Amino acid sequence: MRVLITGGAGFIGSHIVRQLVNDNIDVVVLDNLISGQFEHIPDGVIFWQEDIRSTATRERIAGGHFDAIVHLAAQILVDASIRDPYFDADENIMGLVNVLEGARAGGVRRVIFPSSAAVYGDVAESQLPLSEDTPLAPLSFYGLTKEMSERYLELYHRHYGLEYVVLRFANVYGERQGDKGEGGVISIFAKKAARGDDITIFGDGNQTRDFIYAGDIARGISRALVTEHANTAYNLSTQTETSLNDLVKIFGSIRQLDWNVSYGPAREGDIYRSCLSREKAKQGLGWELQCTLEEGLRRTLNYFAN
Repeated sequence: MRVLITGGAGFIGSHIVRQLVNDNIDVVVLDNLISGQFEHIPDGVIFWQEDIRSTATRERIAGGHFDAIVHLAAQILVDASIRDPYFDADENIMGLVNVLEGARAGGVRRVIFPSSAAVYGDVAESQLPLSEDTPLAPLSFYGLTKEMSERYLELYHRHYGLEYVVLRFANVYGERQGDKGEGGVISIFAKKAARGDDITIFGDGNQTRDFIYAGDIARGISRALVTEHANTAYNLSTQTETSLNDLVKIFGSIRQLDWNVSYGPAREGDIYRSCLSREKAKQGLGWELQCTLEEGLRRTLNYFAN
């Protein structure tokens, strides 16, 4: 199998590249290196430095003889989408369509698309954990472009037969993560824990997230490439809520820290509570978690400490 990974030099992409290489899959990485780093790409992996919106990208995909594409490259910041919805739509919608047009011309069989918990928006506590058939009601332009991307994939399948698997990620964290994106709070905390710095939480700290280790995400991608149950959406999550206040306590116990915590205003567009069901992924992908939150945080903290 030959697989293109757009955004493969980024944080999540670097975990996926390693997983697929270990699976003996022929991997090619495409990344513009604006947020990704060339050092994240293992030796021997073919690398193309291109923007997903470019004509060159479309032509490379069309002539690349790929069986599948994992389309990670995107604008990933909720607050940036509020500040600049035009750029968010250009990157996330037009970038996707450009990739899909290359896939259509090149006879690609399947596209794996990382969506987000942001498509669900804020929901009643009684609905948690959210299943994949929960009505979508994003609060940010970022969440909206993810929802619209899912609709594009559905229509490309209907009109052109291009298979897809949508994976709605919970809040991903792990080694090589930057400070931005939905799980960036963990890398921020990890760096501050490694230095012994005080921290600031935006909001009251009782907001919850479903934090999932990037290695478990990478294994979910691997399963999505081969599943017989395609053309649908799956949550990849732990099905567990963790508040930011509890996150601070876990970090403190790992490093024996007594942090000084201050609180700032909540960020616009952020949801308050998030927790996704993982039952459908267990059944349709044959996917199970392997890393606990404490173990994942320990690995992440050790990475930043070193």
